[in-house]
Amino acid sequence: MATKSKVVVAKPVKLMKPKNGTQYSQAEFYEAVQQACALDSKRVAKDVYGAFAGMIQSALKKGYRVPLPGLGKIQVRQTKARIGRNPATGEVIQIPAKKRVRLTASKALKESVLK
Repeated sequence: MATKSKVVVAKPVKLMKPKNGTQYSQAEFYEAVQQACALDSKRVAKDVYGAFAGMIQSALKKGYRVPLPGLGKIQVRQTKARIGRNPATGEVIQIPAKKRVRLTASKALKESVLK
């Protein structure tokens, strides 16, 4: 019996506006996390976020794909070597293969942000 997976929709949270209008500073971000999670202080919010970010970094370092429910998935991908062009001089250059961190947005995130 096949089951359909549910689309996770984040609960709307009333957020403060960034002071410069378009981007949160780190202090504003931690304050927003504190308010959204009903934490005691900004210090606790900073510690919680630091632990979360550290967990994601460790998982990516080990080659794991990390699902972020309601946001998407984050993973490390290998790019191939390719030939490019210097836009200033037009000179052909060799771009080496390398690893990149990629976030693939979920359908729920796209629908909520892009509508």
